[in-house]
Amino acid sequence: MKNIFCVLLISLVSPVLAQSQLEKAITNLENNYEQEKVYILTDKSQYAAGDKIWFKSFVFEGYNRSALSTTLFVELYNSDKKLIDWKTVLLTNGEGSGDFQLKENLPEQVYFIRAYTPYMTNFSEDFQIVKTLPVYNPTSTESLVIAKSSDWSAKAFPEGGTFINGMPTKFAVRVSSDTPLPGTWTGKVIDTQSPNAPITTFTSFDKNVASFSITPALGKKYQVIVQDHTGKSKTVDLPQVTDMGVHLEVYNSKEGIKYTLKGVNLKQKLQNYKIVGTINNHLAYKANINQLINEASSLIPAKINNEANGILQLAIFDEQDHLVAQRLCFVKPNSLHIEKAEIIAQNIKQTPRSFNSIDLSPESYFKNYTVLVSEDDGTQAPEEENMLSRLWLTGDFTSKIDSPAQYFSKNANTEALDALLISENWKRFDWNSVLTGFVPAIKTNSQQFLSYRIKPIKNNALLINSSVILALKLGKNEPTLTPSKTDQNGYIYLDNLNYSEPLNVSVLATSENNQESSTDNLFVTVEPLVTPTPFKGNFPGTKYTLVKTSGNKTLPPSITKAINNQKNSRKNGSSDVQIEEVKLTGKKKDPTVELNSQLSSGMFNSLNSTIFDFVNEDQHAAGSTDILSWLQGRAAGLVFQRNNLGENVPYIRGSKAQLYLDEMATEPGMIMNVPISNIAMVKIIKGSGLVGNAVLIYTMRGNMKPKSNEKEAQKNNSSVIKGYDRPSEFLIETLDTDDPEKKIENDTRETLYWNPNLFDSEYVPPRIKFFNNDTAKQYKVLIISFDEDDHILYQNEVFK
Repeated sequence: MKNIFCVLLISLVSPVLAQSQLEKAITNLENNYEQEKVYILTDKSQYAAGDKIWFKSFVFEGYNRSALSTTLFVELYNSDKKLIDWKTVLLTNGEGSGDFQLKENLPEQVYFIRAYTPYMTNFSEDFQIVKTLPVYNPTSTESLVIAKSSDWSAKAFPEGGTFINGMPTKFAVRVSSDTPLPGTWTGKVIDTQSPNAPITTFTSFDKNVASFSITPALGKKYQVIVQDHTGKSKTVDLPQVTDMGVHLEVYNSKEGIKYTLKGVNLKQKLQNYKIVGTINNHLAYKANINQLINEASSLIPAKINNEANGILQLAIFDEQDHLVAQRLCFVKPNSLHIEKAEIIAQNIKQTPRSFNSIDLSPESYFKNYTVLVSEDDGTQAPEEENMLSRLWLTGDFTSKIDSPAQYFSKNANTEALDALLISENWKRFDWNSVLTGFVPAIKTNSQQFLSYRIKPIKNNALLINSSVILALKLGKNEPTLTPSKTDQNGYIYLDNLNYSEPLNVSVLATSENNQESSTDNLFVTVEPLVTPTPFKGNFPGTKYTLVKTSGNKTLPPSITKAINNQKNSRKNGSSDVQIEEVKLTGKKKDPTVELNSQLSSGMFNSLNSTIFDFVNEDQHAAGSTDILSWLQGRAAGLVFQRNNLGENVPYIRGSKAQLYLDEMATEPGMIMNVPISNIAMVKIIKGSGLVGNAVLIYTMRGNMKPKSNEKEAQKNNSSVIKGYDRPSEFLIETLDTDDPEKKIENDTRETLYWNPNLFDSEYVPPRIKFFNNDTAKQYKVLIISFDEDDHILYQNEVFK
């Protein structure tokens, strides 16, 4: 926070200068309460089983991209809190991306994406993002439906937290529920002694909040009665009216935030009361009232947050540094600092499968863009949540807020946002705890990239304070040898590793005279020091419920299109495989054919197969951790999903494939222990004969030797460790082809373009390019970027 204001309040307030208990608390707050929040953008809001989820993550520290963390864990759970898949994402300037491949046999239900940095685990789990994603499956026996509004609750919150006799007080009324909120609701305020004569009435701003004002009288008891459109009502007691305290009023204007304090029946009036404003747990404003007065006002300039938007927490302390009132307000709600992309050219067509492009200026201050292009269905449905609402609102609160993006839209109701903030509490820290000197325990420090701890054991004994040679081989690169030494506990540490390929770590023990190195009786283990943390909390309530499917299953139109798109992808993959099969079987005296004939028995012979020959061809597999990892992405239609043991399980066209080792059924763990140097052939069979979908691993026989120039034999003195998950590439291709084998009758893609890192190159304009599907007449284009000073570019626009 660069701008800290200490101002005079009508010549009655002077800056706080002494190092009081409050000042010590402020120092504690600024030094020990740095925290992060995450936003996850997905390419769609709902998916079909078998779809791929593309995601982009943004990590913020306050209102800027975070420099604290370089690693993000993104986890996919089902509704029973079972971990389905997870990714270790590299963060660059607070941004990272990845994808999840959903299995075709996933049951229809709501799934959840959880994302957090290791540093975030030092604080409440409630601040970690948990994103709701409904996944549909036409073969499921249960169906997702929107739940009807059922039970809901209401609460009333006085501005500043006080309700004092004779003081006109603004209240916010907040409605909440785990199921969908009522569309509209109304309310009235009554004196319990005259319940038939409402003091005032109100109507909700939106599904979340409403507001009203009332001047209370001592001894009176007030209630709010809230009623939804169905006639269901709730009665809420207002706080007891007090005869003394501090009344706080806050008003937002173009010039800034004006506040007024009124003291009621205070012995020393407002003398020595302090006003402290914090933004993102950092001091932004402070003042002290020195004179004996009952009322004081001042204006906090709009530039308090370096002209940026954000939430200001205003806290009032008495002469003993006790917290007596507090209020949240948004800085410059009528002037959101959001830039738009500078578009220098565009070629947009409505023709089916036509090529479209949008060129961005290469001279802009914004250099790296996240871009999503989707078919727009013309419904003009507003965004429910987006990056802006996560950055400015929900990322810092644990309560559920319906459609938070509405508060930062073009026609946003700033009065509704203000009422919402009256109803919220800032829980990133608690002033009473900070005043006592409490410091959160930082068990997981923010560190750069990934770290590992290596433990070599020779002759069943730790090598303590011993000289060793460390050999590191990244992917297909040549190994590097580095003299090293174990510490007093027998460990070697690898820190700040940033890679997305398998890293082979080998240790060689040196002799006493350092003339020779040896691997005899040497065993090596590697332990990751940057690790995920189990999820202990509960998933948020959703608007969905599961019901038994009866009769014909009805799917949302977008899901029907997604299922058809999967069929198109499988058809393309099948055509490619058949072409490869023709090439393979058409060869004469092909050594691979002969190898297949030698190793395969009758029921495992199939024309619909793909073969990888390790005897006659160099497959360059030495850099892979195991044969299943090497197979990833090498055969059309074959994908791998990690199970709960971290093992790769093969799936072909969405169905689980059986693993065979020398034609004996086996499990992934057994295959992963087979050295690649011992493998002669790998065969992929797709839905053929008695075997069905299968992945067959054949080991060397007799005098067979692998044709490889790489030394890949795995020994006990080495271990392979996994780095960051590399994001898949979103392919930009047209489905319009004259090839009858690949011809697609109906192109139903919803996501037409996805690029989490579009950038310019030597003043060549960054180009958004995509092919239309068969039906889109207009396109929804989302562009997000940040410049070097973290100014925001956010544009969600329909192109026609």
